[in-house]
This record gives sequence, structure tokens and C-alpha cells, in this order.
Amino acid sequence: MRYFAVAADYDGTLASSGTVADSTLDAIGRLLASGRKFLVVTGRVLPDLLEVFPQVSLCERVVAENGAVLYTPATKDIRLLAPPPIPAFVEELRRRKVTPLHVGETIIATCSPYEKIILEMIRDFGLELRIIFNKGAVMVLPAGINKGSGLLAALDELDLSPHNTVGIGDAENDHALLNLCEYAAAVQNAIPMLKKAADRTTDGDHGAGVVEIIDALLHDDLEAADQTVSRHGVLLGSRENGEEVFLDPARKSLLLAGTSGSGKSMFATGLLHRLGQCGYQCCLIDPEGDYENFPHAIMFGTAQRGPTLDEVIKGLASPRNHVVVNLVGLPLQDRPAFFLGLLPRLQEMGVKTGRPHWMLLDETHHLLPTTYKAAPLIFARKLFSTIYVTVHPDQIERSILESVDTVIALGERPDQTIRSYCTAIQKPAPALDVSHLQPNRAFVWNRSVDEEPFSMHMAPSNVERQRHRRKYAEGELPLDRCFYFTGPWGQLNLRAHNLILFMQLGEGVDDATWLHHLREHHYSTWMLEAIKDDILATAVRRIENQEYLTPTESRHLIRTTIEERYTIPTRDSEHGSC
Repeated sequence: MRYFAVAADYDGTLASSGTVADSTLDAIGRLLASGRKFLVVTGRVLPDLLEVFPQVSLCERVVAENGAVLYTPATKDIRLLAPPPIPAFVEELRRRKVTPLHVGETIIATCSPYEKIILEMIRDFGLELRIIFNKGAVMVLPAGINKGSGLLAALDELDLSPHNTVGIGDAENDHALLNLCEYAAAVQNAIPMLKKAADRTTDGDHGAGVVEIIDALLHDDLEAADQTVSRHGVLLGSRENGEEVFLDPARKSLLLAGTSGSGKSMFATGLLHRLGQCGYQCCLIDPEGDYENFPHAIMFGTAQRGPTLDEVIKGLASPRNHVVVNLVGLPLQDRPAFFLGLLPRLQEMGVKTGRPHWMLLDETHHLLPTTYKAAPLIFARKLFSTIYVTVHPDQIERSILESVDTVIALGERPDQTIRSYCTAIQKPAPALDVSHLQPNRAFVWNRSVDEEPFSMHMAPSNVERQRHRRKYAEGELPLDRCFYFTGPWGQLNLRAHNLILFMQLGEGVDDATWLHHLREHHYSTWMLEAIKDDILATAVRRIENQEYLTPTESRHLIRTTIEERYTIPTRDSEHGSC
């Protein structure tokens, strides 16, 4: 389920001439029976609303005074979201015979044409107040207070996100309400500008329009409307002709695949950052510490300690939190089991809240390999959108690959990446012309709309991701990214799964083995492709090219270069920990 709340204006939307029809009340009852919440967001002062709307108990929250007052019907608690009017300002309005004049906890309300007098007074008093229109009504409120800000406060109390909310309105002051919500509807009697801004205009007016939206919501969770709502698109990049390419953030899955060092993590980080800026909650499953510096995220797990299931779920409780689940502190073989233990908890949360909105699985081929046969059952329903990141799409469980809507292939041979994907799902691969593929470009294949792959210039990331020092220094790389000291004749098979062990083994192997790998540039190649650090690799390549160095000198220089760039424990602490 994607939508968990409906927020509706009262006068002119839910009600006609101040009264809510029985058919509208029945529809609200059906909505509540589905497990969803109903909220009223009104410009009325609270006592007036309670007088005309005796069924207020149907509401989980009421936002009154155009966003300035928050009321909980179940407990009758009232929370003021803005300061009260200045008495001298109110007295001056009365002295100037502004009538009618209604003064609430925060709001001052009158009608047109008194906005001219009010604007003069705001200037003369030097106040940060603003005027909001509601058809013929004129409302005065502190700056920043509107129906959108009030609804956001209500949703925060309920741990719900605007991206899981439907908004319905009819007048000028409903723009802020509809702009905040993921799906925005204007009833048939709404003003033209609100209809233009809404995702849908109902056929029915007033409460009949509200019934229409509730019925559509209960029918298919508004999934049929996903293709018609484009205002939430998140930038992916641009085509060769300059046309921008957007990701639809609704119920989608994306495979991001390519060779090591092709920029998958950087592209994913930029995309997730843009999703986060739009208010979508992201959960990153990070087996190798590639997302340690993801902005504004809570990190669970370090190089020394793995995360716990409870702390991850607790971190995601607020829709404002993004979470990175760092698995580096767990043994390599235990990381898939941890994820598969976390997944049912995330799915349970998705059933109750529709969050997290996006999940990223880095190294998906390790977390969901082809040997994992329970995946079709676990992933039978899409509870959140997912980004799968991998070097080896053919090593991911087939049902996962078949669920992918869009494939983005990066690296030198994106055609091979897409062919590998198609082989895994046993489908013919589309033809790709990669002869003119420039740097910072990728191929995009929208499978859900049966579109031919096209070249895309990737949108630059706003996040400059730093090298993840402790991960590569102390973590455990997968087997295919470890360094192996084999010697010139393959007589050894010593595996280094991080930089500390690399240096320890390098100092312990015989000179012939050390020099063999040095002369073949194996060290710099490993640091470029597995450690993904081109700066370190370039520095080590310079050392490898100095043929006059003795084994002892080259070992010392390479160790010093690594220590200057990474947080490496001292030799004493290394030995003390053994």
C-alpha cells in the first residue's frame, strides 16, 4: 500500500453549505476500515468546526485556522503551531471598523476588500504577517503558516509522510495543502488555478468529489494514476539531444549494473541524495561501506561492530530519517543472513507505513544470489521502490531481475552488461551501439514501457563522496576483490581481504613474490579496481615504476603511501589485537 492518509479541506470540499453528506461520511468510514487515516485541514477556527461537524471523531487529526492549530479528536488535545495575534493589531482593526472580524488562537479573518487596510497595518506595525485568500475570505497569519505546514505537523505526529498522503481541496488556500501531498485532487467546484495545479479534477463536486477519490484509492491504491502524475520525477540525466530523463518515484525498481570502478556508487549516491531532498525516505544496505558519507543519514554499523535489526527499524521510525545499514563489521559470510533477517522487518514496516520509500541494495549479487530460492516469495509484492547495484547481474536470483523496471548499464561495455542481464532472465538482448559512448554516460533501458535502450548523460552528483578509509583498511572485501599473493610460479595462495592484511602479508612474503607482483603492477591495479581509489593507485604505480628500488624500500614506500591516505592502526596495536 502506498497511500495511508487522506487530507481534505472542509468548506467547499468535504462539506457543502457547512454540512457533510451521509454518502461522504460513509466513504470516510470505508477509508478508515482499510487501515488508512482521515484528516481535515480547514481555515475555520476550531470551535466553529466542532459545531458544524459533529462527526469530527472520524478524523485522526484536525488542522484548523489554516495551519495554525492542531487538534486531536481522540484526546481533545489542542496544539498551537503559531503565536497568537498581537492585541494592539487586533484593536487597530476594530478601530478601523473592519467587519466581520474573527480572531482565533492565531488567525485573524475578515473578507475582501479589507486586505488593503490590513496590508497598510502590517507595514505600519512592522510585522511578519501574510494575507491568504480563500475565495471571498481574507485570512491573516504569521509568515510560514499555511495548510501545508499544519498538515506536515500533523503527519509528523503520526509518523506518516506527505509522500503517502492524498490531498483534496477547492480554493486558493488549498495550494499549499495540495503541493505538499504526493497525490493532489481538486473537486469539480474548485477554482480554475487549483484545478490546473492538481493531479486530478473530480467529476463530482464537494463531498461527491471526495467520495470519488476515496473509492479510487480503495480500488487500486491509485496505482492506475501513477502514469499520469509527473510532478515528482527525480532527475537521472539527459539524452543526447538534451532532453532530461526523470525517474518516476512510484513503485519502481531499478538495476544499476556495470564493471568495477564505473561510477555505480557515485551515480546511486547522487540519485538517492536527490530523492532525499524531495522528502523520500531512503534505506541503504551497504555491505562494503561505500555509503558511509551519505548526507543527512543515520549510520548503523561500523568497521568494528555490525548493526542490529532493532536499531535499524527504530532509526526508520521517523519519515524524516534516512538510514545506512553498514555491514562491514560483520563477517563476509554473515552479511546475506543479516539482510534476509532485516527484510521481513522492513516489509512489515512497509505494510504499516509505506516506508521506506526507497531501498538500495549494494552488491546485490552477494545479498541475493542465484542460490537463494526463497526470493520469489519474499519479493512477491513491491512494498517499496528498490535500486539494485551490482557488478554481476547474472549472479542475482532470477525473480529479482525479472521484477526490474529499468536497467542502467555503466562502464566500458554496457552492451555486455545488458546481455548478461538478458541471459539471466532468458530474454533476447536489445542491440546497443556503444562505439560512441562518452565518459559519464550510461545506457538506460526502460523495460516497463518496452522502450529501446538509449544513451544518457548521467546527472552530476551533488555529493562529493570521500574515500571510505576504515572500510578498506579493516573491513572484509568479497573473495573476488581480495588481493592474492601467488608468487611468480603460483606456489602461494595468500589472500588479503583489506589493506592491513595486504601490508602484513606483503612484509612477510619472500622478496621474489613481492617483486613479481610489483613489476607486474598488480598492487596498483588492485587498488584501482578493488579498492576503487585512483589516487592511491596512481601513487603506487609510480613506486612500481621505480625499478632501482630494493624490495625493502618499495615495501616501505607503499606502506607509507597507504598510511598517509587511510586510517591504519599502528604496528603495536595490530600486534596487540592478535
